[in-house]
Parts: sequence; structure tokens; C-alpha cells
Amino acid sequence: MTPYRTPLALALLSLAASAHATDDDTKPQQARTLPAVDVHATTSNSYRAADSQLDTFGSFGSAPLHDTPAAITVITRAQIDDRQPRTLSELVRGDAAINDNYAPVGYYQDVAVRGFPLDLATGFRFNGMIMSAEQLLALEGKERVEVLKGLGGLEAGVVEPGGLVNYVSKRPAEVRELTVGTDSHGSSYEALDLGTWFSKSFGLRVNAANEKTHSSVEHTNGRRSFVSIAADWKITDKATLLLDTDYQTSGQRSVSGYQLLGGTTIPSHASRTRLLGYQPWARPVGIHSSNSSLRFNYRFSDNWNAQLSAGHSHTVIDDNVAFAYGCFYAASCASGATPGYFFSPNGDYDVYDYRSPDDTRQNDEVRAVLTGSFATGSVDHELNVGATAFRRTVDQRADVYDYVGTANINDRVVPVFDPSPNEPGPSVRRLTSWQRTLFAIDRIHLGDTWQVLAGTRFVRLDERAYDSSGALERKTRDSMSLPQAAVLWQPVSALTTYVSYGEGLSLGREAPYWTSNGGTTLPPLHSRQVEAGVKYAVSDRLDLQAAVYRIRQPYQFARPSDTPEAFTFVQQGEEVHTGLEVNLAGRVTDNLRLTASANFIRARAENTGAPTYEDHQVVNVPRWRTAVYADYSLPFAPGWAVLGGWRYASTNVATPDGATRVPAYHVFDAGLRFATSLRGHAMTWRLSVDNVFNHFYWRDTGSSGGDSYLFPGMPRLARLSMTYAF
Repeated sequence: MTPYRTPLALALLSLAASAHATDDDTKPQQARTLPAVDVHATTSNSYRAADSQLDTFGSFGSAPLHDTPAAITVITRAQIDDRQPRTLSELVRGDAAINDNYAPVGYYQDVAVRGFPLDLATGFRFNGMIMSAEQLLALEGKERVEVLKGLGGLEAGVVEPGGLVNYVSKRPAEVRELTVGTDSHGSSYEALDLGTWFSKSFGLRVNAANEKTHSSVEHTNGRRSFVSIAADWKITDKATLLLDTDYQTSGQRSVSGYQLLGGTTIPSHASRTRLLGYQPWARPVGIHSSNSSLRFNYRFSDNWNAQLSAGHSHTVIDDNVAFAYGCFYAASCASGATPGYFFSPNGDYDVYDYRSPDDTRQNDEVRAVLTGSFATGSVDHELNVGATAFRRTVDQRADVYDYVGTANINDRVVPVFDPSPNEPGPSVRRLTSWQRTLFAIDRIHLGDTWQVLAGTRFVRLDERAYDSSGALERKTRDSMSLPQAAVLWQPVSALTTYVSYGEGLSLGREAPYWTSNGGTTLPPLHSRQVEAGVKYAVSDRLDLQAAVYRIRQPYQFARPSDTPEAFTFVQQGEEVHTGLEVNLAGRVTDNLRLTASANFIRARAENTGAPTYEDHQVVNVPRWRTAVYADYSLPFAPGWAVLGGWRYASTNVATPDGATRVPAYHVFDAGLRFATSLRGHAMTWRLSVDNVFNHFYWRDTGSSGGDSYLFPGMPRLARLSMTYAF
């Protein structure tokens, strides 16, 4: 496939030509009233973050994290470097409010926040702009990753109630670093980070990476290549332009998940290293992705700013897999006593030849925001007003999804079957979705200790879906105002308490094919959240935040019915998530850095009309989760640091009736870091070991397309890297 080239990359030529337009320094901005424009950024070695893009030009006004009435976790560059994650699943382990939700090895992954899976179409951001998350999300060009936990209706419009994930690019800086690495399976990894300021007004940063993965799962070795460019141009002392663009190509066989045996039993001898359904003719999944953002900031005065932004995200997926699914064709399921969309009681499963090439997802967004401050008598106001327009398209070919044979989970060698002779059809437009929004929020300062935030976002949704022949099969139109309000009390500068209320809108799901209304997309969902929180600066290097929340949303599920299919997909009753989460991040002592997180959540379905689905935890939401990561610099051995982590999850429900659960687990991680120099240049060695005791556990009981899967956690994996600043 010809690599996709983003047109925004061409803007670099014109930026470079204008690099010397001005050499004036930007005047210091007022900390309280103006959003920070991160131009001369430097890489931080902290586990603590003071602000995020979700504050700047966002729904919470222009304020630091300490003054934001929401739970936001920032995964800093230092944490990314020390833990060496390669996937979304590995990245978010440090926050107990986040867990996997259908996150296969070798495929794009999703997560759930506060128990609600994120929408891959709208739940992820690239520098604040909506990105298509059906891609392997590279971290080499990112300075940090921010997670907004809870309702993001005012921040984002139509989005799932769990929250948002925002990837923030590295900014130009004086840096020249080479990283090489390997792991205990023999993978190879190279990354380059180059940046400079050519003048006081123009800087550039380039990141590139190449990786050949030797996977712990047989037959699933992979490769990927990545490049990103960030450019900052200070046009005048009032105007700045920030450009970011990246491109990645990858290929790896996707690992099918296990399913419940007979729909009720956890597989007792599941393998973490065996590829279910392996067929030598099955090609790797190829993903080509590009993300770009362009942001123009203009400062009218000391009190008023404007930002114009554009974002473009493009993903092309060549989906190929010998897919292990169900037992419709297995002799052990012929009686019909076992639902065909689960593995059979004896472990038989069907193998399908699935091919969907040129699956193209594209997100485009433009946004205009005006922020400023003014006073009405003795009351100070900080105002954010703006408008956005977002368009998403999906183009697909009629796929091949044909049964080719039946195997068993205990097969040491999977039988080889002939692939389907059928070929995919022509590409057609399958979805066109528009979101247009207007929003406004006012942060009102009532003296030194009280603040009130009040705002709303008006959303207009217009969506059209088409069948595989291109014929219109669904038209959705909806409009809604999504209010948000909060009250903050700050009795002392170190302490912020808040109470907030917000509403959100998310898209209804498509009914699974095995229900009586299979293929029908249900209406959009209206969600509500109440949250109370505390943020306390233990010191200038250590932050503590805690929040209690309740989120309500209509419950979507396959309800038992009298139809021939025995189930009908409905929205009935409510799904109610009530939780408590606590996070600690920063430097505890001069030698100890720490991130610690704990989350308790009670997630229940109520008033569903199906009593067996109520009075227990909902699927794939562990009641308890904790995560601790520590970095201790050895006082007696300069340059050396010991790293360690602990992750815990309680039992996890795997069926809607709550009858089947996977066991709780504890997983321990460890590592070392050694910082030294070679010929006057900094050199850092890092060793990380995930799952030190090689413990078997089920990390995910999530679903995709209405079907349920079980994914085991990865076995022990050690990664070694060396970073050299030249």
C-alpha cells in the first residue's frame, strides 16, 4: 500500500522559509488569565504535572490542574521512559481507574475509564483534537499523555461518559538523543529524538523509531516504523503557530481472545503463548496512520487570547486474521444447547478467514476558542467561548468472513485449513458523521476562596450509515445542550475542594448479529455525572487528589426475549457507576518518586426488566483496583535507581448475569536505571521487568461488537534500553 502522506507536512517548507520573521521574545503571560503557549518547552524528569492541555482553551477555563474541578491523570515523559510501554494497555497500568477493554496483542486497543469503554472514534485526542484511535498509538513523539476521568460532555461533545485520553506532542528543544533497546524475546528497538531552535522564533523537533517485535505469542512477531515532526513559529510577540504531524506503519498478526466454554466456564488451561486459530496463510494486520494538528494562538492583550486549531487523523487498516470465534460449526455444539457465539464446553472453536483490506477511518476537526478575563464590580470572570466542527468518515470494502474449519483450545498444533476462495468487494462509504458544537463557560471568582464554573455546550449530531453496497440504512439527527457546573472552595492555597455536575451524549451501540434486531443502531444516550473532589499539594513536588462520583447512563444489553434468537438488544433501565478514586504523584523525598492509585467502583444495572442482570457488578469492571510505581535513587550508589510496581484487580465479572467471574490478581514489576556519562555526554541505561513472578491472570473480560472475550495477561517480559545524548 502506498503510505499516506498528510498535506500538513508540506507546511513545514513554508514555516522554515519564515523562520526569521521575528526574533522578539514573547512577553511573560499572566498566569491566571492566559492559557500557556508551550513554545520553549523542555523535557521534564518529574512524575508530577502542574497543568494539562485539557485546562488550556478547554471546558474548565484557563487554570492549573490544582484548580480544575475534575480528576485528570497526567502520565509524564519520565514515567513513559522508565516503564518503557509499547501499547495503550501497558501505558495506562499506573491508574487504577483505567482497565483494558478488548485490547488484543497485535491490534489496536481500547480501554475503559471508570468502567465505561471509550469510543475509538471520539474518545482519544492528539494535541486536543479528535483522532481516529484505530491505530497503534506511538509514544516516541509524545511529551505526556493526559486522561480526563469522567464525563467530558462540555469538553468534547458526543463522547462516552468514561472520559478522554489526550496525547501531547513534544515541543522543540535543544535535544539530540539516540535510544537503542531489546527485550527478553530478542526484539530490537531504535529511536531518535532531535530538536533545536534555529532562532528565537523558530524551532523544530523530529522523532523517529523503528521496532521489530519478537512477541511472547507464537507466530505474531511484528514490526513498526514511526516518524513525527513538531514545529513552533513565533510569528510576532503576540502570535504563535504550532504544527505537529506524525506517520506510522505497522504489521503484526492479531491474537484472538478466548471465549467462555459453553458460555459459562472460564478455560482452565489457557495458554498465554499459543495463537488460537493459527493458519500459515493468514497475513499480519497492517495499519498505516497519520495524525496532524495545527494551532494558531493570538494574544490580543494581557487579558484576551484566541486559538484557531485544525486536526486531521487518517488510518488505513488491512485487517487479516484467522479468527477464533464461537462453535456454530463444531460437532460438540450441534445440539443447539450451547450458544454458537461462545466456545464449546469441550474447548472446540471455529476458525474464520477474515479479510477487510483498505478499512479507512478519517477524522477532521476545526475549532475556534476565545478566552479572556474581565471584572464586573468586585467579581472577576474568566470566559471561554468557542465553536467546533468535526467530521468522521469510514470507507470499507465488503469483507470476507468465512468459516474454514474447527479446532480446539488444547491443540498443540492447530490443523491447517484451506482459506476461503472469496475476495473482498469494492470500497464504499459506510459512515459520514458530523458534530457541530457551540460552547461557553465562565469561571467566576468570588473573593480569594470561592470559585463558580458554569457553562454549556450545544451539540448538533448528523450521522448517516450505509450498507456494504452503499445504500443508506440509518440516519441519525439529534441536538442537545450539555450543561456543566462546579463550585470550588480553596481555604488555603494548597487545598482545593470542588463539587461538580455535568451531562453528556454518546452514540448508541449496534445490536449484535445474534439478537432479534441484529445490525440495528440504538439512539444516542444521555448521561449524567455528579462528582466531589479534593486536591491537596502535600508539597511543591507532591500532589494528592481524591474524588467520589456517580455516573448514570441508559443500560444497553441483549435482553432475553421470546424471539427465535432468544435475545433482543435494548436500552432499558440504567447503568450506574458509583466510585471512589485516590491518586498520589510526585516526589516523596529527595530520593523517592512515586505514583500511587486506588479505585473502588460499584457498577450496577438497575430497572432493566431482567432481574438476573441486576444486583451484581457489571461485566469487565473490577470492584477494586490499585497501582503503585516507585523510583528510588540509591543514596550510596550515585546514578543508580531501583524501580518497582504493584498492580491489583479484584474478581472481574465475565457474564451479564454475574454468574461467571475471573479471579483476582496481583502482578509485580521491577526495574533499574543507571545514569552516567560517556565522553561528557549523558547516557542512561534502563531495565524494566513486567510480571516479575510470571503470574497467570485474566486482564480483560471486555466485549467487541456485542461478543465477549477473555484476554490473559502477558508473561514475564524484560526490556533493556540505552539512551545516549550526543
